[in-house]
Amino acid sequence: MNDHGDSHGFTSVDTQPRPAEWVHVLDRLRAEPFFVAYKERLQEFLRAEAGGLFLEVGAGAGDAAVALRSRYGAEVVAVDSSLTMIAQARDRGLPHAAVADGHRLPFAAAQFDGAWVDRVLQHVADPARVLDELLRVVRPGGRVALADPDYDTQVLDIDDQELARRVLRFRADAALRNGSLAHRHAGLLAARGLHDITTEARTLVVRDPLAADNVMGLRTWAHTAAARGYLDPMDADKFVTQFDDAVRTGRFTYAVTFFLTAGMLPFPG
Repeated sequence: MNDHGDSHGFTSVDTQPRPAEWVHVLDRLRAEPFFVAYKERLQEFLRAEAGGLFLEVGAGAGDAAVALRSRYGAEVVAVDSSLTMIAQARDRGLPHAAVADGHRLPFAAAQFDGAWVDRVLQHVADPARVLDELLRVVRPGGRVALADPDYDTQVLDIDDQELARRVLRFRADAALRNGSLAHRHAGLLAARGLHDITTEARTLVVRDPLAADNVMGLRTWAHTAAARGYLDPMDADKFVTQFDDAVRTGRFTYAVTFFLTAGMLPFPG
């Protein structure tokens, strides 16, 4: 899927001047210990077994799908809306990888033993429809797993905390389509009749400003907000000055909480 927010540029990877750069961004994130750990835990929620058939929607370059296949001996189908990403997934050893829209999955009902989306629902036009499509293609008794950061949980240490909150609210409310949906994932599954629902929260704490800037783009958020009329340009300049001061003095801290949620589809009757 990888229909990502404006400040990252993932929304239309294939139309970017250098689409391969977005593959490198995903690779840098994938190498971070926090991401390695939560991705492994998310896959544990699927309770995959050898010989099973699983689906990842929004698979990006396919590394998580490759990891599940290697770890559990299950087969994985990976779909993403980006041809660039799917080409990478195939190059990395995923024969069953295809370009597809999560709102309209090209699979029969009850075809998979489980399915997952990771950092996808926050970006899509209609997360409820994507979730319904996931549930449609998973068999009764199968499991679905969801992961997203919830930008309602953000904190940032700069001098002007009110300004920090305004910039972070822009990120939650305007820069992403569904930036504060993750804490509601369990409710969405419960409303659809799923059983055995599990939710875990994991907080990403970033002390390395290079990670926050080069990968997350956090330093640019204020000027993006100003360009879209959500923030005065002078306040955007002030934010960057205070951001850089926090980096210079060693106080820089940013945190956001990810929610990992899974549930089991009910059996008929």
